[in-house]
Amino acid sequence: MDDRERHDAGMAVRRAVLGDAHVDWAVASTDELTADFQDFITRYAWGDVWSRPGLDRRTRSAITLAMLATLQHEDELAMHLGAALRNGLTREEIVEVLLQVGLYAGVPAANRAFRVAQQVLQDKA
Repeated sequence: MDDRERHDAGMAVRRAVLGDAHVDWAVASTDELTADFQDFITRYAWGDVWSRPGLDRRTRSAITLAMLATLQHEDELAMHLGAALRNGLTREEIVEVLLQVGLYAGVPAANRAFRVAQQVLQDKA
């Protein structure tokens, strides 16, 4: 697969996972400063890793939530909470993921993640 094909495949997966509204906003917000980065994440994150056949999107979403919560990347966590719902995780499964974070990454990380989840999931109710 060449770079153009990887980008196109990545954009399709990115839209399916994050939704058109978010991707349209990201594309519209791209400028000279961020263009290379947007291309990079589209080709590699979405076109290579998220497109691999080894894990389904539900599993990738659960792993992503756990890592973002652990690293306390709250903005990305909020975005990926919506993606997790889109990929088929239930609210109950999201709670279980965040409980795992509390056990293995610490209560403060899970506490912050639950706060973000409360805001995001309340908006999606």
